[in-house]
Amino acid sequence: MPEPSGPVYRTTNWPEYNAALKGRGSLEIWFDPEMHWLSVPCGRPGRPMRFSDSAIELCLTLKTLFNLPLRQVTGLVASLIKMAGLDWPVPDYTTLCRRQKTLKVNLGGRASSGGLHLLVDSTGIKMTGEGEWKTRKHGASYRRQWRKVHLGIDAGTLDIRAIEVTTNAIGDAPTLPDLLAQIPGDEQILSVGGDGAYDTRTAMPLLPGAVPMRSSRSAATGNPGRKAAPASMHAMKRYA
Repeated sequence: MPEPSGPVYRTTNWPEYNAALKGRGSLEIWFDPEMHWLSVPCGRPGRPMRFSDSAIELCLTLKTLFNLPLRQVTGLVASLIKMAGLDWPVPDYTTLCRRQKTLKVNLGGRASSGGLHLLVDSTGIKMTGEGEWKTRKHGASYRRQWRKVHLGIDAGTLDIRAIEVTTNAIGDAPTLPDLLAQIPGDEQILSVGGDGAYDTRTAMPLLPGAVPMRSSRSAATGNPGRKAAPASMHAMKRYA
């Protein structure tokens, strides 16, 4: 019996289709003249920073977006500012390299309506080291280094509301207060969900007020399959 052929779609709106394809390559970058490009005095002793965090964040965003070195980023920003008709100075590459280590980025997530259900978890990102094929073939060397990215996500909108980057020696539970501190104080947190790494005695007192901690470990306690698992494992060991 021959297999049924799939549906065939034909393009009937060629002018709109061509315009949509050309629109994928369009690039529009504009600068707000009211933007605080230069840093405002903070009142602390010592020499103040010349450029604001917004200016440094813009340069580093273009660096990541176009995968450019720092020197080329300064040339790109200078060209964009010139085309915009602004007389702003451009940070040099040494300033960008120094400020990117301590830059505080505001994610600007949307406030949840009716309360926030926060989901927390972490993942590993390899910084240096061999590829996965060489690791499986010849084993890993001591030069492999990792960084852990801890995320806090809104369960309703799936927006990233909090982020922390640490070394692989830092656990998940110690970073929970740093993630909760990034949530605005006027936004109510209804619950915090995570895996068993956050279900610790040290993490529970960190939750503000009476916010419950929903973990996969505690949720699986009342599961009938979890209760029957020890008996089945005992039977397997007995008849093995």
